[in-house]
Amino acid sequence: MVKELVVVGLSHHTAPLKLREKLSVEGEERDGFLRSWSGAEAGEGVLISTCNRVELYATTDDLVGAQKRARAMLEARLGAEERGALDEALYVHEGEDAIRHLFRVASSLDSMVVGEPQILGQVKEAFDAARSAGTLGSLLGRCFSRSFSVAKRVRTETGIAEGTVSVSSIASQLARKIFGELRGRRVLLLGAGEMGEAAARSLANTGAVLRVVNRSPEKAMRVAAECGGEPRGYEQLAAELVKADVVISSTSSDRYVLAPDLMKQVLRGRRHRPIFLIDIAVPRDVDPRVGDMDGVFLFDVDDLQEVAQENLSQRRQAAEAAERIVEVEVAEIEAWRRTLDLTPTIVALRDRFAEIVHTELERSVRKLDLDDKSRASLERMADAMVKKLLHQPLATLKQTAGNPESAAVIAATRALFDLDTPSVYPPASAPSASKLVKGEG
Repeated sequence: MVKELVVVGLSHHTAPLKLREKLSVEGEERDGFLRSWSGAEAGEGVLISTCNRVELYATTDDLVGAQKRARAMLEARLGAEERGALDEALYVHEGEDAIRHLFRVASSLDSMVVGEPQILGQVKEAFDAARSAGTLGSLLGRCFSRSFSVAKRVRTETGIAEGTVSVSSIASQLARKIFGELRGRRVLLLGAGEMGEAAARSLANTGAVLRVVNRSPEKAMRVAAECGGEPRGYEQLAAELVKADVVISSTSSDRYVLAPDLMKQVLRGRRHRPIFLIDIAVPRDVDPRVGDMDGVFLFDVDDLQEVAQENLSQRRQAAEAAERIVEVEVAEIEAWRRTLDLTPTIVALRDRFAEIVHTELERSVRKLDLDDKSRASLERMADAMVKKLLHQPLATLKQTAGNPESAAVIAATRALFDLDTPSVYPPASAPSASKLVKGEG
């Protein structure tokens, strides 16, 4: 039987940034996570890990067991005091709901900023990572590939992307509220994350002066060239912080880059000039205690959600049209998914009948003294009997293929003919089923 789909995860809807950043899985670590999952479950797996969500998409024969194992794998990444938070944060989607959730995620309908374009690239990245890890099979492969086309439909057939307020433009919006005119203001980009680069580019387009600091001089030069800024060495970080008005931090560090001790030194050099810190990294780059310092305006990705919600109402109508597209696409792939059990059921039914007829035929032949012509005649008769007996059951199975009732019909067929139990008729000496029922579609 075809495995069932399940999604186990959490997002900005259910979990605070503090929990999401602890569960973030990137790079080679994601590869190991997927291999561990697939090896234990003997199923497919795709892991989407972004600043706003950590979700495992999987196939399984045991939904309850899979959910427990997925929770345990996520729980193992947390300290004892944080594990209890998973109870309220985790959600589970199964079957059709799992497909619907994937389509909504890829189409940015579940994003913090509805209509933002980055999530589709992140879903594709997760797809590629699963393929490289060898944990992508036909079922998840088909569902994820379809999610890409669904996202394209949503963006081209609705106005969901028109006037979209991305995290980068929200950063610009907040900076204007604090500083007013941004022309001539100094913007410092720390790191080279995709959203950080987009935010820096957005601010540079306002006439701000951009500087880029990265541990890798090559990356600093590349990002600066792409964003219209100037690179600076990492050893110049403190000096650049003293000069900056807006700092966008988007590194991949697993510890705080801007800690209280460093910022105290920086603030003394600024002489009470305000500084606007936008921390887009997950895990966070800026120690939350920095936000309590005088003259510091600190925003992380959860803080940006408030502004995103204000803009959601502007695209509500487009989002409703997008939801209708998702429902149509879910129905179509569900119809396809329901046919997956059909072929193995037909093959199993043919094999079962062929084995029974062959066994009984052999018993009779052994008791009779038949020449080759007579034996061939009996085999043709047996062949015809199998085809006629199976004609109506197979016709009914094929007629229901893809319909909502097909799963129930297939399940009833397998139960009636006990197709999930090994046959008591050893097939070792039997001719192939195709020989006995050749010509049956």
